[in-house]
Amino acid sequence: MANDFRLLIVTGMSGAGKSGVLQNLEDLGYFCVDNLPPVLIPKFAELCRGGGPRVQQVALVVDIRGGEFFEALTEALAELAAEDYAFDIAFLEASDDVLIRRYKETRRAHPLAPQERILQGIRREREILAGIKARAQLVIDTSDWTPQALRSWVRSRFASVQKGEEFVVSVVSFGFKHGMPPDLDIMWDVRFLPNPYYIEEYRHCTGRVAEVSEYIGKWDVTKEFMTKLYDLLDFLVPHYEEEGKQQLVIGVGCTGGMHRSVWVAEQLAAHFRKGGLQVHVEHRDLAKNDVRKDCEPEGV
Repeated sequence: MANDFRLLIVTGMSGAGKSGVLQNLEDLGYFCVDNLPPVLIPKFAELCRGGGPRVQQVALVVDIRGGEFFEALTEALAELAAEDYAFDIAFLEASDDVLIRRYKETRRAHPLAPQERILQGIRREREILAGIKARAQLVIDTSDWTPQALRSWVRSRFASVQKGEEFVVSVVSFGFKHGMPPDLDIMWDVRFLPNPYYIEEYRHCTGRVAEVSEYIGKWDVTKEFMTKLYDLLDFLVPHYEEEGKQQLVIGVGCTGGMHRSVWVAEQLAAHFRKGGLQVHVEHRDLAKNDVRKDCEPEGV
């Protein structure tokens, strides 16, 4: 029973999206509790671990709303580790500008600066949370994320764990100019491949379009790279699975996240599916580009 129980502690900056993560985890079947005082976490974990299947995947949001109780979090985590509980910490953050904008949109005061400027509260919160951020297994910057992107990340990262499904490979395309995804296990930089951006008729069409796909794939350097990439990943992936990973996150980056990285990600997904693996594909930065909707494949 103890080996089946898993605990996810969601924390981070106020306004960074913790509530959204918890809602999506609940949709996946997690037993979720918001704002549980840290001093109660070890006892709560004990009750859940001894409970039935419904409470074997648990997510808790713990943040500075707990006031003085939040100071007990470090001690609570130490107690969990001493009792050999399996737990992960996901820390959500965003830039100061984004957090300020989100607060202004909701017309809320920052909990640490109810009578002061929002920025003052944000700075205090960053100082308080620095220690727990350093301990987090996942640090996610949601500055550029839509609610849909947040939901996609939660599902790709946690759905297979909750449902007890087989090993999952998540392939994420992205643009380096938008920053690297923080939760990659493996990353490939494909900016050396011929770039369709410089072909006028392909500039506003993505790597999923047949003509663009043909252009990227026709070059000798592309063919040789993909052959070597398939060979290496066919060697690596089974070993990751044997080590007990339930999900492998592979990132593919180009300049803007629209052409080459999208194409390579789609090729990898097709290759993995052909090999019988369960695959999730996310094109993180596709919508940040100037894409002609009329040239996207139907059903995408």
